[in-house]
Amino acid sequence: MRILMIIDGLPGGGAEKVVVTLCQGMQKLGNDISLISLRDVCKYPIPAGIHYQVVTDTCRKPWRKITELSRRARLLDDAIADLERQHGTFDLVFSNLHKTDRIVRKSRILSTDNLWFCIHGILSTSYLGHRKGVDRWLKRRKIADIYQGQNIVAVSQAVGEDLRDNLNIHPKQLAIINNPFDIAEIEQLANAPCELAGKEYLIHVGRFHPHKRHDRLLKAYALSGVQAPLALVGTGNDSDIQKIKNLAKELNIAERVLFLGFQANPYPLIKHAALLVLSSDSEGFGNVLVEALLCGTPAVSTRCPGGPTEILVNAGMTDAIAELNEDSLGQKIREVYKNPPNIEKTLMQRYDLDTICQQYLTLNK
Repeated sequence: MRILMIIDGLPGGGAEKVVVTLCQGMQKLGNDISLISLRDVCKYPIPAGIHYQVVTDTCRKPWRKITELSRRARLLDDAIADLERQHGTFDLVFSNLHKTDRIVRKSRILSTDNLWFCIHGILSTSYLGHRKGVDRWLKRRKIADIYQGQNIVAVSQAVGEDLRDNLNIHPKQLAIINNPFDIAEIEQLANAPCELAGKEYLIHVGRFHPHKRHDRLLKAYALSGVQAPLALVGTGNDSDIQKIKNLAKELNIAERVLFLGFQANPYPLIKHAALLVLSSDSEGFGNVLVEALLCGTPAVSTRCPGGPTEILVNAGMTDAIAELNEDSLGQKIREVYKNPPNIEKTLMQRYDLDTICQQYLTLNK
């Protein structure tokens, strides 16, 4: 089967990692995989044998923003046409992330029969949460114009429900397919040397972005009374990081908060942590929770819109779910840190790479 994945760059986020993992997994199952990136940025190694192509927009005319989507769609169509002339028609096409979807929706050569839009987040929160009045109404209408009546893959049940209940979007077909994890590879990578091995610490893994709520994380950590250091793994823009550093000073915990930046292999740090904490306002899925449990590390999360609650319920860890405030999260951090639960790794097999890839492949009907 010939499969095309399209994404607006690979800068190091969770959805981008999912796309690369899916490419690798579906190729191992004997499929011919092409990956098109719409920006020349890539933080992940591209697996051997996958056709990787960057399709960039070089227009610098003053009115470029007005014509951006149609112009970039034409460039994408040209690239797809060339690939299909050389190697044959694609059986399945997957568009990933909202900016990509806006471009792909204007394609003139992709058939809606085998095109699927993969929704990785809670769109009503990430794109409408901060908008009001006419601005909110216009953005909601634009989102509906893209996805209404289309084939949709939602990475969690909550993502699918958000489309229906909060955005009034009714897909042609809706498939709920969780994110994939190469369990054997994660376990192998977790065994690499770790700078904090043998030390007691908590960890948060995620980019510095308002939706990740590092402010709530630090306040909850301070309230928990836990004295073990808190390691922050991830990057972001300098101003967002500086705000969190300033907050750590205000809370008198700066000496216990470690800013470790982006880690190409975060798994050893996750494995040796006493507890992983997720403090987000929303998460389409919550990859890091599955990764922590696969590494044998207990996890605590806010009951945010998205997949985290589903993950922890499936893992039998309902007591590790906090409400969306620092008091509740601080209490859960303290409770789970002092009384870590037993982790049943077999429950994580539902997220195994081969299992998830087979679910994607069945979409070719």
